[in-house]
Order: sequence, then structure tokens, then C-alpha cells
Amino acid sequence: MSLLPYDIVSIEPTRIGIVVLQSDETIERDMMQMRGTADLFFSRVPSGQEVTAETLQSMAGHIAASAALFPQTLRLNAVGYGCTSGTAQIGVQEIERLVKSGTKTQAVSQPVSALVAACQHLKLKRIAFLSPYLEEVSANLRTVLQQNGVETPVFGTFGEAEESKVVRISGASVQSAARHLLAEGGLDGIFLSCTNLRTMDLIAPMEAELGLPVLSSNLVLAWHLAQLSGDPKALQGPGRLFAAQAAERQDLGET
Repeated sequence: MSLLPYDIVSIEPTRIGIVVLQSDETIERDMMQMRGTADLFFSRVPSGQEVTAETLQSMAGHIAASAALFPQTLRLNAVGYGCTSGTAQIGVQEIERLVKSGTKTQAVSQPVSALVAACQHLKLKRIAFLSPYLEEVSANLRTVLQQNGVETPVFGTFGEAEESKVVRISGASVQSAARHLLAEGGLDGIFLSCTNLRTMDLIAPMEAELGLPVLSSNLVLAWHLAQLSGDPKALQGPGRLFAAQAAERQDLGET
């Protein structure tokens, strides 16, 4: 056997972690599709196949351990918890506490804070809200949005509790539902809730058709994580949200 020499090189990219629900089949694909300059790390948290207040709350007992599975030798620039309804159930501050108790990171986000920040960035005050889940699951989230200056006067749901069915809701169904919710006008945009709902490829065509910003859980989470990481190019997505960010960079003379 020969003991061979080797060199050590410096690797210092922007590093973003995502805590993914065990039942989620979509968010990893979406985040990799939006990957820019960042290295992405994923961990899984136990979650129920049916989405109820009880199953959402039960994740709180596992988030710290899931965050602890990220490489412990690294400090992540930002970490996202990938559950919209779960954040509203457990609480934004508690999610941050749990994640930071498991891993070293300077910033934590989730789709709730990300949506509020995205609405503020685009100056959206009144949005339609489309959820795949039962109405009571979305009630907490709509209350949190209202408390942060975002009204959701129009709400629609597919009324589905099983994650294995949510991920298979067709794009045509989502687009049809969006048209229905926006039919009466008077709204600034629409939010497609749930990290497991397959919407990423719908953002651009829906915005072109509807003439309004279309936000989704994974889109706003990626955008917010990039902002929090200090590297706006860390994640790059479709639609007006990322286009507005790119325009701002251009105005500042950035490339």
C-alpha cells in the first residue's frame, strides 16, 4: 500500500440547508431547479401522511434533531423549514429556535415569513389564497398574514388531507382554481400554498395569463433564503418576485 499525498483546497460557497417533510415529494426538486450559486443541503423531518393540526404540531418534537443532521463542521448561511401550514401551527419563533438548536446558521426562514417578506417586497396587500388542504389547516396561516398586513379575502381549497394526493394535483387544476379565485378582481396577486404542491412550472405562464404576481411556498422560500444568505444569486427562480430582485441589482450596478 502507498500512502499518497494530497492538497487541501478552500471551498467557501454560500450554503443553504432545507429541512424537508418526510412526506414531501416536491421541494427538493424545486430547490435544485432554482439553484444558483449556493450549495444545497437537505434533511428530513418525520411527518404524517395526513395533514391535520395534530400531525403538524407533532413535527415540533423532531425539528432540532433533523437540523442536527446537516454537516456539523459547516456553518450554513441560511436554513429553511419546508412546511407552510406547519410553521403557522408551531410558530415562526419556535421554528427558528428549534432549527438553531440543531445546527449552526445565521438565519432561518420558512414559507410564512418568506411570504410576508415577498408581499412587502412586491407591495401586495390583498391576495387570493389557494390551498390543497382542509380550510381549518389554513386558518392559522391566514391569521398570521393578516397580522402582518396581508389580507386574504378570497380563499379556495381542494379539500385534500393526504399528501400523496396533494403532490399529484394537476397543473391544470391549479390554473383553473386560480382563474376562479381571481375572477372578481380587486386583488394584488395569488399565493399557491404548500411545499408539496407542484407549481414551479406554472408560475411564469400563470403570471403571463393573469397579469398578477403568482407566489408559491417554494418560490417565496427560495427567494427569502437567498436574501437572508447575503447572496441574492444563491437561488434564482421564475416570475415577478425574482425579476424584481434582478432589476434592483441592475439599478445598483451589480452584475
